[in-house]
Amino acid sequence: MPSQTVQWFPGHMAKTRRVMKECLSQVDISIEILDARIPASSKNPEIKKILGQKPILTLLSKSSMADSASTKLWVEYYREKGYPCLAVDSVTGEGFRDIYPYIQTLLEEKIQRYQSKGMTGRRLRAMVVGIPNVGKSTLINKMAGAKKAKAENRPGVTTIKQWVSTDMGLDLLDMPGVLWPKFEDKITGENLAITGAIKDDILDIEEIAMILCDRLRCYYPALLTERYRVSADEQQSLDAYDLFQQIGKNRGFLMAGGRVDEQRTARTLLEEFRNIKIGRITLERPNP
Repeated sequence: MPSQTVQWFPGHMAKTRRVMKECLSQVDISIEILDARIPASSKNPEIKKILGQKPILTLLSKSSMADSASTKLWVEYYREKGYPCLAVDSVTGEGFRDIYPYIQTLLEEKIQRYQSKGMTGRRLRAMVVGIPNVGKSTLINKMAGAKKAKAENRPGVTTIKQWVSTDMGLDLLDMPGVLWPKFEDKITGENLAITGAIKDDILDIEEIAMILCDRLRCYYPALLTERYRVSADEQQSLDAYDLFQQIGKNRGFLMAGGRVDEQRTARTLLEEFRNIKIGRITLERPNP
């Protein structure tokens, strides 16, 4: 299981951090995108250090994939911590109408200074940052009203910075996704792996899928029963490996001799989680 290591990080991460610092003088605000399914694990602790005193708006993306009650708790949590925060979703459009007014409020003093210098209507500029596969490019395309930023449901697609204009008086600088060199704990790495922020082909996906089983029986036992027909008793009595095996058996993923096809079971679990076929799920809760 991935934990405190740097071996899976692409080599461009150090370069991205340097470019972010170089571009700070070109923007008025930074927009940090977090994954609403893992609002703590997807928050890069180095971002604040890189951005310094630059205002930051935190957006919890993919909110239609997350548990709405948990998302509400996370928005409140970040606001109480002093991070202006909104829940947004590029598919449903949730929260998008609030982004620009929120930015205007955060930059009220700066806008007033522009106006006092006769720069009324000056376009604002925002740097969009976040980890790989958090939905930055999709969100930017939604804000721009066109497919201007390359976006796919896998990490590492955006590899260079790119400016994108919107009709709301805001220019967006899309930065490559950046992970940090050392995780605080194993759970962070696990959550990033489950959601696809770390590439599957460099992970033990069977182990990742077993960890997902544990998360599901902890937070969403009813969804686990509904989708994979594992009873409450089985969820309580089986360890993670046997629960994973039971799901494979129930889905009929068997090979010669009745052995469970673990690779197929693991890929199915991860794909169905990521495609919301199990349900709307948030893998972590705010600490009080």
